[in-house]
Amino acid sequence: MRPATAPLRLSDGQREILEKLAVARATPHREVMRARALLLAGDGVATTAIAARLGVSPASVTGWRERFAADGLAKFGTVRGGRGRKPSIPAEKVAQIVHATLHDKPAGQTHWSCRSMAKAQGVSPATVQRIWSARGLKPHLARTFKLSNDKRSGEKLTDVVGLYLNPPDQAVVLCMDEKTPDNQALDRTQPTLPMKKGRAGTMTHDYKRNGTTTLFAALDVLAGTVTGQCYPRHRNGEFLKFLRTIDRQVPKDLEIHMILDNYGTRKHPDVQGWLAKHPRFHLHFTHTSSSWPNLVERWFRNLTEQAIRRGIFRSVPDLIAAIEAYLQANNDDPKPFIWTATAEEILEKVRRGRATLESITTYN
Repeated sequence: MRPATAPLRLSDGQREILEKLAVARATPHREVMRARALLLAGDGVATTAIAARLGVSPASVTGWRERFAADGLAKFGTVRGGRGRKPSIPAEKVAQIVHATLHDKPAGQTHWSCRSMAKAQGVSPATVQRIWSARGLKPHLARTFKLSNDKRSGEKLTDVVGLYLNPPDQAVVLCMDEKTPDNQALDRTQPTLPMKKGRAGTMTHDYKRNGTTTLFAALDVLAGTVTGQCYPRHRNGEFLKFLRTIDRQVPKDLEIHMILDNYGTRKHPDVQGWLAKHPRFHLHFTHTSSSWPNLVERWFRNLTEQAIRRGIFRSVPDLIAAIEAYLQANNDDPKPFIWTATAEEILEKVRRGRATLESITTYN
């Protein structure tokens, strides 16, 4: 007859830790089961009885006891090398899939899909998806970018970011731009269908254009409020009207720092003359081909997504009314955008991007 297993020796401190692990909800299941088994072993319960009570094999209980006797709680949460499920896909095949993803393309196509890669490599689409997910590979996505050729890009970027991170005292910082292409009064050719259970709201893919409007907008960086006006066109005359509006609304004892792009109306003699007579206006320009540092562009995106893209406008006045309603709702409950990146961090990314472009150009 096999002799009974002696109780596992547990110190008071070890028992206290195991008791906490055995009931902790955030602890991995395998560690909870191991803690319960060791506590039962410390109470003198037989190995087979512990295995039956916990629903594990007697060999697992024996292994846990032996490991605890040798290491205590020092390596309690680690899994021994060689344990666990073995990979079903050889490392060589994984390397081939990763290399093909980065350096090859399927015949006649611009990028891989899970199915096309799976067919080319002789594996399942789920395997390809797991390999891509583990390595952060997303061949189905492509983002736009452009590195500015402006010789003063670093200087301009540092100036704009400095206004965001360290705004001047006794001044207001405004991000100003005009928006025209997306401000189209579009009417659908058929009535839209409302959303209901099991079906999203629908609208026709074709539309009728009923005109456009130009929205001049200035975002207060600190407050999150927006001053906006719609005009039929976007010439220097409209820009001057908008500047006068800002001049009237901003208290006279505050300086005005405006972040703008390099649009031609800013250089018109009438605009330059007006600015010379209003020295409290200080213009700061984003670098060429780079409107993204201007935070009002982020607000324009919200306007398009939340008020225009799904709208139905049978006339330009309908469109203007929708824009003004969105402006009012925004200013009733403003939410400022918080800029966090430093100029040094951005310029380092630009440096890496230029190095990558140069290497690709050299390689090709």
